[in-house]
Amino acid sequence: MAHSVGMLGQECFDLKNKAIAHLLDYSFIDEIPTIDYSLLFSKDHNERAKSLEHLGKACQEFGFFYEERSEYLKKNSMDRIRWYLRSDAGENRENLKIVTHPEYHCPSKPDICKDAIGQYLKGMHEVELGLAKAISTILGHEETYIEKEFKLEAGFYMAILNLYPPSLQSKGSIGLAEHTDPGFFVSLIQNVNGGLQMLSHKGNWITVHLPRNTIFIGIGDHLEILTNGKYKSHIHQVILNNNKVKRISMATLHGPSLDTFVAPTPEFIDESHPPNYRGMTYKKSLKFNGFDEIDVQSSLFQFRMSLSL
Repeated sequence: MAHSVGMLGQECFDLKNKAIAHLLDYSFIDEIPTIDYSLLFSKDHNERAKSLEHLGKACQEFGFFYEERSEYLKKNSMDRIRWYLRSDAGENRENLKIVTHPEYHCPSKPDICKDAIGQYLKGMHEVELGLAKAISTILGHEETYIEKEFKLEAGFYMAILNLYPPSLQSKGSIGLAEHTDPGFFVSLIQNVNGGLQMLSHKGNWITVHLPRNTIFIGIGDHLEILTNGKYKSHIHQVILNNNKVKRISMATLHGPSLDTFVAPTPEFIDESHPPNYRGMTYKKSLKFNGFDEIDVQSSLFQFRMSLSL
């Protein structure tokens, strides 16, 4: 389902896209020099002089350069802001992952970024609570059912800011390989139409068309587990075929609190519908395959009882 972003404000939507564009803008040329922007204004005279000289050479000999991102490379499992660059046949994207709830983390530069993305995510939290009420009602429960089951006020949210290159610059047709996402649901916005594909019940790939100012909502693994498979977390992928421009997107995974134990609830279990999934805390499920929680990797396949170890 798609949700109008009008309630969040057109200005917020445009600012968010501009902020992501500032954070994620690069080329796939290995020899591009890297410039540490902060050193251009260093109070250390020698550091500043060297940095300015480096910038001068980059401008004269190359005409282009990177800004430093290495401070956000993974250092330990407690990082709450993390930058990646992938360029191979199976994945072609640059992305920045930030934990946004229950504590909000975001790079302080550029200045436009933190406020714009924060405003958007605040609005999305309201959307999340509204969807939780609506889905609870559809399932025949009181409005606060999912909110309580997932402890959404302390929910663990991960925002993933992606930049996918045009197909002519990629090293394959896949921007991001097929997968499902953990959590209650995932929301997605992007600056251009196309790129996202969903796998239908019949096994066909469906291209998702997102009109401007809409939010794509996809069901997450843990809603499937909670409902014992009544609602499905669908497989999706990102393709780069025929993309002539860079595609910028922001996916937000809205998850339960890390300490929430998620398992099929009794309301969805009977003689005809035995439990199909193992229960586990949200944090443990995110770490199930050797990752840490900021990697937010799906492990739904291994949770199904018929495939349990």
